[in-house]
Amino acid sequence: QTRVYGRDRVRFMESLVVGDIAELKPGQGTLTLLTNEKGGITDDLIVTNTSEDHLYVVSNAGCADKDLAIFRGRAEELQATGSDVHLEVSDNALLALQGPSMARVLQAGLSDDLAKLSFMNSISTTVFGVPGCRVTRCGYTGEDGVEISVPAGQAVELAERLLDVPDVWLAGLAARDSLRLEAGLCLYGNDIDETVTPAEAGLMWTLG
Repeated sequence: QTRVYGRDRVRFMESLVVGDIAELKPGQGTLTLLTNEKGGITDDLIVTNTSEDHLYVVSNAGCADKDLAIFRGRAEELQATGSDVHLEVSDNALLALQGPSMARVLQAGLSDDLAKLSFMNSISTTVFGVPGCRVTRCGYTGEDGVEISVPAGQAVELAERLLDVPDVWLAGLAARDSLRLEAGLCLYGNDIDETVTPAEAGLMWTLG
């Protein structure tokens, strides 16, 4: 997870990804693709225009190091020409709560009205007593769900509080994989990689 600050943060991000970041409203995010010089997909990212003067970027865990190297290299190039952009790498953990009971379960631990949080939008809030969380209504299962960015030191605490709810269970990547296949969602490293372009992957809808 990376935060991008500075008045040129949108120009920085749009120089790397295929999406229209400038059109994102405060709190709104989008799935977009980080591409290489041949148009291949280096990673698929979620980029959110927060209401707190920065972009919030979520990389795939397996691609985080190479993504960060690309981000840092591009930031240095822009900084050398006088652009105002800088990066902050977060050590937050990411928990996904997915499924038809998600809204009922999570609402019990939120002061915010989850019904007002639409798909691909996010808020900074306290979740089950854990402050400093970012809740984004998205997921990789085809179900209604959220991804919760939580300070790493409190990730286990939050996970345990969620698991105390009878309708919440742990699920592994194989379970997630079966659901994303049913939903027709691409998996990086399996369906898409640096040799596959957005057109070849059927992801032209991500271009902005």
